[in-house]
Amino acid sequence: MASLQFLSFADARRHAAATVVVDSILPRAALTLAHWRGAPTPPAFRDDTSAGSALRAVAAPPAALLAARYVTANHFDVDGFVGVWALLHPALARRHDELLRLVAVLGDFREIDWRHPLAEPALQLVCWLNAEEKARFYEPFGAPARRRREDEASAEKFDWFLPRFAEILENPAAGRAAWLPEFERVRAAAAVMQGPATTLRRYPDLGLTVVRTPQPLPYYALFGPTAGTDLVLSLYDGQRYEFEYKYTTWIDLESRPTRPRLPLDKLVNELNARETSGHAWAADGVTDTGPLLRLTGRKLSKVQRYADPDQRPIYASSISPDEMEQLVVRFFQQHYAGIEPRRYWSWDEVRAAGAVLG
Repeated sequence: MASLQFLSFADARRHAAATVVVDSILPRAALTLAHWRGAPTPPAFRDDTSAGSALRAVAAPPAALLAARYVTANHFDVDGFVGVWALLHPALARRHDELLRLVAVLGDFREIDWRHPLAEPALQLVCWLNAEEKARFYEPFGAPARRRREDEASAEKFDWFLPRFAEILENPAAGRAAWLPEFERVRAAAAVMQGPATTLRRYPDLGLTVVRTPQPLPYYALFGPTAGTDLVLSLYDGQRYEFEYKYTTWIDLESRPTRPRLPLDKLVNELNARETSGHAWAADGVTDTGPLLRLTGRKLSKVQRYADPDQRPIYASSISPDEMEQLVVRFFQQHYAGIEPRRYWSWDEVRAAGAVLG
C-alpha cells in the first residue's frame, strides 16, 4: 500500500480523483470511506463507524486505495481522525485495530463497554484527543463562532494531531496529564450509572432506553448502557428530563437495523399542554446530528447541544417522571406501529416516515 498524504478538504477538491475521503463526501473522490447516510462507501467496507470502514480498507486494500495519493476529511472528530490516521499509518493501524475501533465507537456514539479489556485505554485516547483539541484549538462545532469554516479550520487540527497520535496510542501514559481530568470525571459518572441510584428500562420494540439517575452525567457514562438502542430518555432527580435521538440514527449503521427518526412536534404539543413550570418544551429537527427534546430557557448553541448533559442547564418540569416516560413511550408505540426497522434509510425515506404524522 503506497504512502498517502493528508490534504485539507479545500485542497482535496482540486485532487478528488486521487483522494480518499473519510467521514465525509467528496464528489468524484477515488474512494469514500464514510458511514454518512447515502455515502458511496463500497459494500465491502461498510461499517458502523467511518474509522471502521478505513480499517477494513487497510486490512484488504482495494485498487482505488492503492492508486490514491491523498486522504482528507471535511471536519475533525474522533471517528474521522482515527480513519484518516489509519490510512496514513496502515501497519500500526492493523496492530491496534481492535482498540482503534473502540475509540471510534466511543467518539461518535459515546458508547463504551466497561467489561472490555481495552475499555480504559480507549477512553484515555478519546479524552486525550478531546482535551488537546479544546486546549489548542476550539471545541467541536465551534468554528462558526470564530467566523471560520469547519472544513478549512479543521485542517490545522489534523496537522497537529496526525504526527503525535502514534506515541499516545502505544503509550497512553505519555498523554496522562491531558487525559486524566476527563477520564476521572467519566469513571466517577460510570460508577453512578452502575450504582443502586440508577435504573434502566428498555423498550426493545421501540429501540428506547429510559435512564433514571440522580443528576446529568457525561455522555461517555450515560450512553454506555444504552448500546443497541437509538432513543434515550434521561430522567434526573428534580423532575429534569431530556430525550435524545442518538447519532446511530443519523448515519448508515451497518451492524443492525434501525428505525427512522420521527419529528417530535406532536409530542412537544402534548407535553406543553401539561407543562405548568413556565418553561416550554421544544425539539430539534430530525436532521440534526443529535436532536434533543427538552424544556427551553435561553436557546442552546450547537456547541452546548453537543456538550455533555452536565454542561448545560436542564430545567425542572411540572410533569412527573412516570408520566413523562408514559408519554414518550406511547408516542413511539403509536407512531412506530407498522414501521419495521431496517438498514440504509435515505433522508427522503426518513422524511416520508415523519410526514404521515401530519
